[in-house]
Amino acid sequence: MSGTPKKNLMLFGGRAYPELTEEVAKHLNVSVTPQSAYDFANGEIFVRFEESVRGCDAFVIQSHCAPINQWLMEQLIMVDALKRASSKRITVIMPFYPYARQDKKHRGREPISARLVADMFKTAGADRLVSVDLHTSQIQGFFDGPVDHLWAMPLLADHVREKYADNDLTVVSPDAGRTKLAEKWADTLGGCPIAFIHKTRDPLRPNEVVANRVVGQVQGRTCVVIDDMIDTGGTIVKAVEQLLKEGAADVVIAATHGVLSGPAYERLANCGAREVIFTDTLPIPLEKRFPSMTVLSIAPLLARVIQEVFEDGSVTSLFDGNA
Repeated sequence: MSGTPKKNLMLFGGRAYPELTEEVAKHLNVSVTPQSAYDFANGEIFVRFEESVRGCDAFVIQSHCAPINQWLMEQLIMVDALKRASSKRITVIMPFYPYARQDKKHRGREPISARLVADMFKTAGADRLVSVDLHTSQIQGFFDGPVDHLWAMPLLADHVREKYADNDLTVVSPDAGRTKLAEKWADTLGGCPIAFIHKTRDPLRPNEVVANRVVGQVQGRTCVVIDDMIDTGGTIVKAVEQLLKEGAADVVIAATHGVLSGPAYERLANCGAREVIFTDTLPIPLEKRFPSMTVLSIAPLLARVIQEVFEDGSVTSLFDGNA
């Protein structure tokens, strides 16, 4: 027999956020492969796919929300099941990369957990990783294989540009480390000025920040505070308070990942920001939403990337050659 076998795209989704997987499937015009997934009494996870996956191009989506360790383990088990069932290529799609904040050692005897996560997926059988707005770009080098690092900035910036086109905008980085990203935002929004918050952080007390002063032009302007994730909200809320104290006319918060742990909901709802914008890389339940929160869908971007990877196209072309 001769001939080229037909390529077959199959989409798989974990239990953490099935709504996102279903939305991606609609954009791709495919169905999510049915599976049996459940927990044993002691917490062990079992996964079995209900259809043959032999020779397929498999895309495995999982959002790593709380409890993060359970969903991380489930995705690893899904990858292992696909490898053992003879999938041709396995692409792991993690819109929010777990343990991304542990990407280097701050002091002795600390782990680099972001590298450990990459090693586990490689061992499980993943051929490729796809993630959105990694905490630091160096994480791309932790995985021994192709990594597609997607940007949510065009999606967020388009929303800001359409809604606040008539305002005098300043893009604000919540710390000095994200000024390069702020510059890209400023270019996307038409060359508006940037500013950043000079702050100190005690490495022994996580999620606690002391905001010092604003560096840049914010007086009487609409400030767009950008970040990759908001966990407890402490950093971003202090930044909003500082900007309003320095005379900002309005503050808009734009972040990719809404982790929203603990008191984040109350802090953001009452911080004085005009609007808080997230993407839905992580599920944000109705009880954590408030009138000034906007959640934009990341599914069209993920679907376009899956299509490009499946057709051996260019993911970089989706970001005008800048990704």
